[in-house]
Amino acid sequence: MIEARGLTKRYGPATAVDDLTFTVRPGAVTGFLGPNGAGKSTTMRMALGLDRPTAGEVLVDGTRYGELRHPLRTVGALLDARWVHPNRSARSHLRWIAASNAIPERRVDEVLDAVGLTAVARKRAGTFSLGMSQRLGIAGALLGDPEILLFDEPVNGLDPEGILWIRRFMQQLAAQGRTVFVSSHLLSEMALTATELVVIGRGRLITHGPTTEFVDGAAGAVVTVRSPQATELAGLLRSAGLAVAQADGALRVTGAPRERVGEIAAAHGMVLHELATLQGSLEEAFMELTGQSVEYAAVTS
Repeated sequence: MIEARGLTKRYGPATAVDDLTFTVRPGAVTGFLGPNGAGKSTTMRMALGLDRPTAGEVLVDGTRYGELRHPLRTVGALLDARWVHPNRSARSHLRWIAASNAIPERRVDEVLDAVGLTAVARKRAGTFSLGMSQRLGIAGALLGDPEILLFDEPVNGLDPEGILWIRRFMQQLAAQGRTVFVSSHLLSEMALTATELVVIGRGRLITHGPTTEFVDGAAGAVVTVRSPQATELAGLLRSAGLAVAQADGALRVTGAPRERVGEIAAAHGMVLHELATLQGSLEEAFMELTGQSVEYAAVTS
């Protein structure tokens, strides 16, 4: 489990993270979202002891990262896929990391196989594509078989097959009861991967909870109705105080659940050919809730 408590980080007059409090629990993939400059990377760096908080703290399994004797056995992380000496082979890179935390050398071959790099284990890391470097970084995170994993933009540089692989891999790790905390700018991918979300803007917490609740609460559900008596039905729904719009030959109703719309139609003997709820997307919800937290916004005319 990861716990941020009143976490704050200031750089001179600028506040990167502002009194941030949240909990990332085991057994789920938790997405960490926010506009550029929101403080996501800074928060992760503080969790790993790479930056010192101005105030507050981050605990991993109840302990500060710097107090862990063998940290890689508790926490695995990928923050920068290119943080590898270019002249070292993938296997040599992992061997010295394993040695630093008293991890058995056999584990190196196990994680190379897990991420699909066995065939290139003796090649210099400097020759790797970004996608291969991401896989090597994930291998490093897995070396100590940790219960807590942090990934910062892990799908960068991956092709579609690689993205599908990392999605399923993270979900498998969570299904094993591990804590998986992942940041990404690919909202469509987070919608498929994460069951929980922590969303921040300008260093402050915007929301924290299940992905479905975030989407429904921000974007709102829309009820779509098709009826041969659409004009009459639209008038009845508006009389009941609901917002009604027409699109693609259907009525789109907001302001009430599907059951309420059906009850109004039934009370007046209306025939319905379709009555369904259309859910908003993660992208729509994200833009709705973070629109005021964007640090640099383009001007449109």
